[in-house]
Amino acid sequence: MTYDLIIAGGTVATAADTFSCDIGVKDGRIVALGHDLGPASRVIDATGHFVLPGGIDSHVHIAQPSGPGVTMADDFASGTKSAMFGGNTTIMPFCLQEKGQTLRAALEAYHAKAEGQCLTDISFHLIVTDPTPALLGQELPALIADGYKSIKVFMTYEAMRLNDAQILATMDAARQGGAVVMVHAENEDVIRYLTDQHERTGRTAPQGHASSRPVAAEREATHRAMSLAEVVDVPVVIVHVSNGATIDEIARAKRRGQPVTAETCPQYLMLTADDLDSTGWEGAKFVCSPPPRDRAEQDACWKGLQTGVFDLFSSDHCPFRFDDTEGKKKPGGESSFRHIPNGIPGVETRLPILFSEGVMKGRIDINRFVALTATNHAKTYGLYPRKGTIAIGSDADLAIWDPETHRTIRHAAMHDGCDYTPYEGLEVKGWPVTVILRGQVMVENDHSTAEVGRGRYIAR
Repeated sequence: MTYDLIIAGGTVATAADTFSCDIGVKDGRIVALGHDLGPASRVIDATGHFVLPGGIDSHVHIAQPSGPGVTMADDFASGTKSAMFGGNTTIMPFCLQEKGQTLRAALEAYHAKAEGQCLTDISFHLIVTDPTPALLGQELPALIADGYKSIKVFMTYEAMRLNDAQILATMDAARQGGAVVMVHAENEDVIRYLTDQHERTGRTAPQGHASSRPVAAEREATHRAMSLAEVVDVPVVIVHVSNGATIDEIARAKRRGQPVTAETCPQYLMLTADDLDSTGWEGAKFVCSPPPRDRAEQDACWKGLQTGVFDLFSSDHCPFRFDDTEGKKKPGGESSFRHIPNGIPGVETRLPILFSEGVMKGRIDINRFVALTATNHAKTYGLYPRKGTIAIGSDADLAIWDPETHRTIRHAAMHDGCDYTPYEGLEVKGWPVTVILRGQVMVENDHSTAEVGRGRYIAR
């Protein structure tokens, strides 16, 4: 056999093993693992580098409706390009059902936005905001059968949140179809109460966003979400967990044997509420939900990554331009944090941050890195073993990492559609120098000649 591509001489790591071997690729799949594999159309020398499964970021918001007068900074072309340069080969954005809209119509519109625009593979989650009897009884079961195996519900944001009865009904429909339910767990009534209090006392600067969304609001909602899932007996994913008290709730549920998957994000390892208290309007750059906490909660999140309470490490990439009236400077935002669009960019920096702060600083090993950033995402959302591992028969989605490369994160070098990064100036060690999607080299030496549209939609 003449291979299309051989990656030779690298240290290969999966979620379970680390070993030296060459990887033979043919027709977009991994077809051989070994040494002296024979001839190939191209050989990449990976000596001194790690060869890892391409990253899977299962929590990404792209081109999502965000309210009147607000526009997300990324479309599918810029969002997937940014993801690709950050070592990712698959991302999973959300398809949002707006009130009064059918899920099928939302999906058709979302597929149209993505068609021919992607540089990574993609697969969609569904957000249910209007769980009518027709949706729960007919539409959602049909879509789950079509391969949309993950449903997200919100317990906060007035335009999207569901009450407990609606959450139970949505969870039941997901259970019957064999889907998993993702939950944004924050208590909206607590947040509205504290926001009103803040505004009455003049605490309207960006820092008020953090203090109006306390740990207790996240902890309580997480406990309630898991309790509802336990009643219905459906697997549940608690997304973007930010603190130790919530981690403890999840750990208790796992010890009881409940099928709970937990996710955290870079902002809860690297940012704090003090960042929202920056001079002037700069704090708006760090407004996301749940908000960053403090150093003690950062330590708790690292412990959750190390001990296995966290299964997933995602970016929650939700980009809004800072210096833009359709972004963070939305009219009214500078008068109250209530009106600042929630979300920060991060799909390109997710992997380098965890590699540098986790692997290179000895907090986690390379196998845990692979599990947290690729394998567990594929297993949770029905992509494994096609995605998320290095094995014969798997897609040849690979990232070659140079552990000795030093970089300073600068937005000027990023590829998203935003105008800032919350990690500006952060020094990292280790970078994905080559990224391969289904056997095609997409990024090499900080350059890409890959055609937009190479990415495909992956049904599950």
